[in-house]
Amino acid sequence: MPSSNSELLSLPGHVLMDRRRFLSNSASALGSIALTNLLGGDGLLASHPVPAINAAQPYAPRPSHFPAKAKNVVVIFCAGAVSQLETWDYKPELVKWDDKPLPGGPAVTFQGPAGNLARPQYEFRQHGKTGKWVSDLIPNLAELTDDIAFVQSLTSKSNTHGPAENFLSTGFNLDGFPSLGAWTTYALGSENDNLPAYVSIPDPRGVPQNGANNWGPGFLPAAFQGTTMSSLAPIRHLSAGVSKEADVAAKALLQRMNARHLEQNPGNGKLAARIASYELAARMQLSVPEISDLSTEPEHVLRAYGATDTQSKDKAAFARNCILARRLIEKGVRFVQLFNGAYASGGKLNWDGHNALKEQYDVHANILDQPAAALIQDLKQRGLLEETLVVWCTEFGRMPFFQKGAKGRDHNPDGFTCWMTGAGVKGGVSHGETDELGRKAVKDVHPLYDFNATILHLLGLDHERLTFEHNGVQRRLTSVEGNVIREILL
Repeated sequence: MPSSNSELLSLPGHVLMDRRRFLSNSASALGSIALTNLLGGDGLLASHPVPAINAAQPYAPRPSHFPAKAKNVVVIFCAGAVSQLETWDYKPELVKWDDKPLPGGPAVTFQGPAGNLARPQYEFRQHGKTGKWVSDLIPNLAELTDDIAFVQSLTSKSNTHGPAENFLSTGFNLDGFPSLGAWTTYALGSENDNLPAYVSIPDPRGVPQNGANNWGPGFLPAAFQGTTMSSLAPIRHLSAGVSKEADVAAKALLQRMNARHLEQNPGNGKLAARIASYELAARMQLSVPEISDLSTEPEHVLRAYGATDTQSKDKAAFARNCILARRLIEKGVRFVQLFNGAYASGGKLNWDGHNALKEQYDVHANILDQPAAALIQDLKQRGLLEETLVVWCTEFGRMPFFQKGAKGRDHNPDGFTCWMTGAGVKGGVSHGETDELGRKAVKDVHPLYDFNATILHLLGLDHERLTFEHNGVQRRLTSVEGNVIREILL
């Protein structure tokens, strides 16, 4: 045995710290701890994108990467590609060039040769303290501009509705990728045990062109697919078709059998997930009829949304969908997708204004404007807008000229407008610009990757860290691109 510490320090294979080395290493360690704490607070440390998901509780709430501004999201998706030139993007120069040929010669676009330039089909007026120019097409939404952040320089990767819907909803033109709502609920779960974490509300006239791709889970676990329901069409196959007493007894028996089966098959994630799905369905039998019953809404609320409109059944039905969206947010549903417009050729049921744009937009705007504005105002009045992000979007925009031989505008993926309001959003902001005729984004250009990255950021999620390995590739909503649009954030 060595007789002293000095002898121990000198033995081969024994390297012990002296006091000086101990104090030196302690100082470095304390500095590293402090640095780690600072980086973690800013969400800059590399880590697994989300905690491991318990298959038996796939919707359990999970922590965000960093403190979130928004707890919930409502996405108002106007299918068919709304013209920015008839809504949010004021171009006085286009009025001067009305019915004149496009400078530089004629163009050939998605549906063929272009005609002459065409002025906006509606007058623009200034609104709010900021004096934002907005079209008379949407007078109710126009009154909310002081609360809205417009991004007027967005671009898409497709000029075709189906792939462009995919790109907006999933970040990829092709089918098979998870939707924004699926990514959100995969990352964060839900705060309601009795309702789906993600609800998609189709337009009363039908579903958008790419249908379930807009709310699908892609390669994420199937539990994170959006559940479709509306005020007109509650969730299918939810009714048990038996008496309440028999239903309760059957559920109790099934729960005991499931628990026993799960004990006999420990670690079986698929079995646990299936049991969790059926148990949620059982709870939804009680919660969904209650939340979709709008008879409890006061008459003045129904009128404010336009739900009592007798002139347009489509407007009244869309208004009821907007009320349903608010009720879902009140109950803690994480992600609500609200569609305005359904798939149909010729723009009869959506915003695809190729032939008679003004005639078509008169119909669609009447359905959208009052209910959507009332939804935002109602969320604000109830204090829900402080923690809810409301997004208005469309898959691309429209050209500044009419199509040859028609009174409508062709597809334009090179410059269009979407906007946000609510939690964490700077109101009264217009960010980015298109050229003087509204043809192409020229200042602060943002691909839709940036728009989606910003939505995730407001939910406390780093779009670069929210990944899922699929076929050996770490996939994410924003592919390998995307930057948060910080100019529109508080």
